[in-house]
Amino acid sequence: MRRLLQPDRRRPGHGELPPPRGRHHGPPHADLGLGVVPRHRRHHGGSCVMRVNFTVNGRPQEADDVWEGESLLYVLRERLGLPGSKNACEQGECGSCTVRLDGVPVCSCLVAAGQVEGREVVTVEGLADYAKQRSCGTGACGTSPQDSHTGEGTELSPIQQAFIDAGAVQCGFCTPGLLVAADEMLERNPNPSDADIREALSGNLCRCTGYEKIMDAVRLAAARQGEAV
Repeated sequence: MRRLLQPDRRRPGHGELPPPRGRHHGPPHADLGLGVVPRHRRHHGGSCVMRVNFTVNGRPQEADDVWEGESLLYVLRERLGLPGSKNACEQGECGSCTVRLDGVPVCSCLVAAGQVEGREVVTVEGLADYAKQRSCGTGACGTSPQDSHTGEGTELSPIQQAFIDAGAVQCGFCTPGLLVAADEMLERNPNPSDADIREALSGNLCRCTGYEKIMDAVRLAAARQGEAV
């Protein structure tokens, strides 16, 4: 019998969605409640629909007529035109749809869109700009002229460049989720051991590379990150 997991679990220690972040929030924690739901709800054709307001890759977004069972993954791909997060298993098993929700990696296929009201989402399209802002320290570098929403025209983040340099990409379908998970791990743990890397990526499946090249890429990104300090 398969062991049941919490719907948005990404790795050991992450059981639930992080709480909504207030104006003076601290580090995100994944062991608290689900938070608020959208206030704009109405019935349409026998179903309950809502308007969801949240931030994606640094930009305020509004999704209207969202069905109450609609996933964050669907909203990102079909409503906001961000196809980087992949739709593979829709069961939280493969990790290809991983995004960061208030800093915490979650499976967007299992997060209801209504649960992200007022929250911040970072997808693989915004990963480079997110890493840049982090390195500059709370936006000290100013606004990038490139499109951080879609990722077009932006420089690659350190982990993205490391994946290319290490040859850690084959079909590429699982890569967005691996990049997001690895980026979060390196922010949290700049000097990871191999065991740390395996644990952080344990919720991400890859059928092509055999994982060793992926491990090489994360090691490379960590080493470069250490040299830059």
